[in-house]
Amino acid sequence: MTLADQPPAAAQVFRTLLTHGPLTRAEVGRRTGLSPGAVTKVATPLLTEGWITELGRPVVERAGRPPTLIAVRAERARFVGVKVTGDQLIGVVVDLAAQPLATGRAALGSRDVSTVVAAIARLVSRLRADAGAVGDGDVHSIGVTVSGDVDGHGGTVQYSPFLDWRRVPLARLVEDATGTPTVLENDVRALTVAELWFGAGVGLSSFALVTVGAGIGCGLVLDGLVVSGAHGVSGEIGHLPVGGSDRVCTCGNTGCVEAVASTHAITDRARRAAADPALTMKEAVRLAHTGHPAVRAVFSQAGHAMGLALASVANLVGPERIIISGEGVASYDLYEEQIRRTFRAQAFGAAGDCDLLVRPLPFEQWARGGAAVAAQRVFAPTVPQLHHP
Repeated sequence: MTLADQPPAAAQVFRTLLTHGPLTRAEVGRRTGLSPGAVTKVATPLLTEGWITELGRPVVERAGRPPTLIAVRAERARFVGVKVTGDQLIGVVVDLAAQPLATGRAALGSRDVSTVVAAIARLVSRLRADAGAVGDGDVHSIGVTVSGDVDGHGGTVQYSPFLDWRRVPLARLVEDATGTPTVLENDVRALTVAELWFGAGVGLSSFALVTVGAGIGCGLVLDGLVVSGAHGVSGEIGHLPVGGSDRVCTCGNTGCVEAVASTHAITDRARRAAADPALTMKEAVRLAHTGHPAVRAVFSQAGHAMGLALASVANLVGPERIIISGEGVASYDLYEEQIRRTFRAQAFGAAGDCDLLVRPLPFEQWARGGAAVAAQRVFAPTVPQLHHP
């Protein structure tokens, strides 16, 4: 019997233990709204099948028999997560609680689909070997994440501008190459799943995760569910029109947030500002830190565009928190003040109380998001918020 065979209440208990455990049965009941009898009823088969375990009784200073803590048995299953970028793969093996057992990276010499699939298969094999001495189970499934328009339900990359892929059935190709069940998801949405279950979104009913880097991405959680929208592209704040640039965005339009505030856009604009066509992002950051007025203005304009985007998210969705991450936060200090100033000016009423949290996350954490999606399909197999027609 698998978790997919268990009743909905069992999945609810399991998810509660996964994100908040170890807990007593009484606390599980309080958090889920289930009666003590219902908790015991659904916990019994989970214990029998080895999905959860009893940890013994905590030391308490009160009369009577102390309660027993129950927790997810993390070693019960393993998952691999792989993040695909334009030039490398980042992979991780995790246990059922998404704790890393092994990590690895592999360079991509080509973006050709067959080359990337073969590289994923090699990386998965290496990760399996590296994690072999840890725990007691083999890999249950693989979660692959890619930037762009991804149909997670169908396992297809509809369009990824940074890979120049269209309609690639990546989940099936990786599954055929590895012999392991594979799921596919947009990389930002997968990272949002990891933050919801194991990160800065734990305990929040609503939050947004905004990533700043080569693109500007956004994952949304509403009422505790990660949403993708009817067409799978909800949260695409990188393509909100904010003006301020005639640079053509990856989507083909001008004036997008991404055309002003992505690392590529900042680098291009800084090159013009410094009259140096070979300027790198690292050098642009150095010039801005040393007070170069024109280059500092580039970062300020990027901050203004980001502030407009974040205020739009706050006004439209009303999240409790907006988490800001991605490789672009390495230079966040250069435009943080402008982001917050614009956000305060544009956020409507109480939306301005939304907590802005900067959270640097390495790509290994993004890969962990892929593993978290794979794991979620086991303990929450029907998740329409991740699917779209």
